[in-house]
Amino acid sequence: MSTHQPGAAKGGKWRAPALFGALAVLFILEGTVSNAMFSGHWDNALGILRVGLISAILALGINIQWGYAGLFNAGVVGFLALGGLAPVLVAMPPTEGAFEAGGWGILFAFAVAIVTLVIAVALHQKMTGKARGWVVAAVLVLGFFSYRALFDPAVEAIQAINPAATGYLGGLSLPTLISWPVGMVLAAGAAWIVGKTALGLRSDYLSIATLGIGEIIVAILKNEEWLARGVLNVNGIPRPWPVPYETDLQQDPAFMERMANLGTDPMVGSTVLVKLLYVALFVGVLAMLMWAAQLALNSPWGRMMRAIRDNEVAASAMGKNVTGRHLQIFILGCSVLGLAGAMMISLDGQMTPSSYNPLRYTFLIWVMVIVGGSGNNWGAVLGGLLIWFVWIKAGEWGPLMMDLLATGLGDGAVKEHLLDAAPHMRLVIMGVILLLVLRFSPRGLLPER
Repeated sequence: MSTHQPGAAKGGKWRAPALFGALAVLFILEGTVSNAMFSGHWDNALGILRVGLISAILALGINIQWGYAGLFNAGVVGFLALGGLAPVLVAMPPTEGAFEAGGWGILFAFAVAIVTLVIAVALHQKMTGKARGWVVAAVLVLGFFSYRALFDPAVEAIQAINPAATGYLGGLSLPTLISWPVGMVLAAGAAWIVGKTALGLRSDYLSIATLGIGEIIVAILKNEEWLARGVLNVNGIPRPWPVPYETDLQQDPAFMERMANLGTDPMVGSTVLVKLLYVALFVGVLAMLMWAAQLALNSPWGRMMRAIRDNEVAASAMGKNVTGRHLQIFILGCSVLGLAGAMMISLDGQMTPSSYNPLRYTFLIWVMVIVGGSGNNWGAVLGGLLIWFVWIKAGEWGPLMMDLLATGLGDGAVKEHLLDAAPHMRLVIMGVILLLVLRFSPRGLLPER
């Protein structure tokens, strides 16, 4: 069944270039025009752009799952957080004495847990009768207490090592760029576990399951201090190559001479250069992902995935393994989310599990996909950049709008209420954009072709 609708391709082949051109104009205005709407600083424009590129990668990951296969993943924040764990485990230096104190105990505890589950599953498959339940339960209880007997002392030993500054295992002191594919692997591994469990569920139950699992992952990162310090946060995560630190640039005589020749403040110049390098690095990653995603979408595999999405019953009747293909696409999409999570932590330079909230890292990403155009990779990128730009600027535009509305009002409860509601205008603006797109372009700004 064709998904084409009359008017869906209005604007033809020029629609995408025109929309990306308009988006580019917004960033140029942010960097060059100083007024109530725009800051007029390239430092701000590049700061929005580099996080917008990560948001575009997140939207691309969701589009792979939803646009290709119709899988509703409401646990984006969990897979993003798992990817963010990778720079901590890979790029940070190891905590001296931590592994000797409790690392082996944690590994043995995990080994006991795995062996317990394997034995329990084997007994459940081989045994029959009433005794099966009791035997499996006894194995699980015995394995649980054995696991805790090894795990708890090991964790206490690790967290006792300089708890004010470390108190966790630390990392491997490897280059930060290596942590990005590791983040993909961590998220993909979790996606395999989740997919094997939940992909047999109906779509609405799948969304509820992924929402809960995402929150569970974030809760684990908040509470397991031995892993990444929990809410105590990990600071000082190294930057990826080739991005330097601003202080290093300001101490470089060649850079200082170049700034003097350009008549630029070295502090401003170093900040802009660092952000430009981040933008170039993120654009390179996004370009490779887009190349791979477009190849996959236009391949026989991509056509098969869309056929499964449009009619699972017909695809299954033709011999397609629907659940297996769903698991495949779910893992691919989550690996992209993990990559974005690792990139974001590398950008921030710190791991703060308490900052992972569903509003920012799940539902806003879905708004990006819906506004940009589900099923269209370019639409996902457009939505990621556009919605992130508006999300940031709405924090400034909202109070301006409320001040304007309250200008003609005398002092009183109405004016006070309007001014108090100004911080919430960001959500109102997002809601208005989403409603307008759903009303006038229900398939997104760049619909699937």
